[in-house]
Amino acid sequence: MSDNSPRTIPQHVAIIMDGNGRWAQRRGLPRSAGHFAGAKNISRIANAAAKAGVKYMTVYAFSTENWKRPKDEVSYLMRLIPHFCQRQVKDMMKHNIRLRTIGRTNDLPDFARTALLDAIEKTKDNTGFTLTIALSYGGRAELTDAVNKLLQDPNRPAGPVTEQTLASYLYAPDLPDPDLMIRTSGELRLSNFMLWELSYAELYVTDTHWPDFSEEDLQKALDAYMHRNRRFGEVK
Repeated sequence: MSDNSPRTIPQHVAIIMDGNGRWAQRRGLPRSAGHFAGAKNISRIANAAAKAGVKYMTVYAFSTENWKRPKDEVSYLMRLIPHFCQRQVKDMMKHNIRLRTIGRTNDLPDFARTALLDAIEKTKDNTGFTLTIALSYGGRAELTDAVNKLLQDPNRPAGPVTEQTLASYLYAPDLPDPDLMIRTSGELRLSNFMLWELSYAELYVTDTHWPDFSEEDLQKALDAYMHRNRRFGEVK
């Protein structure tokens, strides 16, 4: 784990995109309108992050707990996935963005998973920026799945399990840990998001709802990060 001195752009930004429903409610709109506006905002912020020098962005789109929401809302969110993929692939190709996912994506409906896999395949050779979408994702589920994969792997390293060994079985072990975690809409909790990877991330919370989170809001978060001194438990 490398040290980040002040004035260094974070390499990896994670975002809990909160507030879509409240954004819609304040405008007298159905929650689906908030989710649609929130989905549109992903590409705008990804492009802004890439321009700022960020290399990776991971967004929390749908948690393992979100399956408990009303069926019509879950159904709309699943239909929104192929809509997002079909509309954004051209933009991702234009801006050299690679799309990835983490989570229990096998739980998604076939039409949503197929659209995701198609977008992932089309953008797999892009090298400018990596956008990872967490779908059917939970931090505890990821750790549980990692342990089970380790136990089932006949080629696992012998001897005691180390942090490095366990980390190699996470959903995306090749991604660097997030340096900065942004949460919109003002809530002060992790909501089961990247519990392992966020261990030493800097946290930034804004009251702005996700659909209204702008390039300027992103820059404020990056500026706040760049003025912090990351010690990773050491004394500098």
